Amino acid sequence: MRNRPRPRPRERRRENNFVLNIKTHDARAFTLIEMILAVGIAAIVMLAVSGVFFTALHLRNTTQALVDAETPVDTTFTLLRRDLQCMMSPTTNGIFTGDFKAGNVSSPGIGQPVAMEMYTATAALSASKPWGDVQKVAYQLRLPTDRSQPGRDLIRSVTRNILTTSTIDVEDQWLMGGVDSLTIACFDGNQWQNTWDTTDTSTANTNLPRAVRVEIQLTGQNNGGLRPAPIQFLVPIDSQSRTNS
Repeated sequence: MRNRPRPRPRERRRENNFVLNIKTHDARAFTLIEMILAVGIAAIVMLAVSGVFFTALHLRNTTQALVDAETPVDTTFTLLRRDLQCMMSPTTNGIFTGDFKAGNVSSPGIGQPVAMEMYTATAALSASKPWGDVQKVAYQLRLPTDRSQPGRDLIRSVTRNILTTSTIDVEDQWLMGGVDSLTIACFDGNQWQNTWDTTDTSTANTNLPRAVRVEIQLTGQNNGGLRPAPIQFLVPIDSQSRTNS
């Protein structure tokens, strides 16, 4: 038998009543210009994505810094408001009573003057501690441990065992830093006073004030050196001592 010649590409043949179409494919690779264009387009896309990513990262850091700066202020406001609203009213030989002092006053167990001292029913009860819900709380400004930090630290000093006859155990709680001044004003029903002492029988301020105004002035060094507006809030006092006379 004679060998039949191999059909040419794209040649149409008929065998046994069947029509065969034979096609060939040209194998081609990317040219250098195509590779350069692909790499350039990919670089442009990655540059745009990285720009969006770093912008989002910067926005996240800025937002986190604002939240971190506001958190101590919110915590301070919440604690101060809660302590003042739950103050114990002073009465003579009373059981659930407590004194209130505001101004540059001394507090037992604390080595320096405090801005305000009170007895308040804000303590958390615990099965592991025998103390009740009444505690003595004092607010004061202290120099920061890191002297390179601006301003002073606002400290909340808590005494849980208010019936102790020995050494007074005071627990200090850091509230916020960068404070320039802390001012307490008390309203007696007619005017605001910068000092108040319910233990001083020589004055008429032997009862709790009608309201307490707290003003916190920050140093402003974290705001480009500008002195920010003071933080002020007013807390009405509902608890008052009453007598039958």
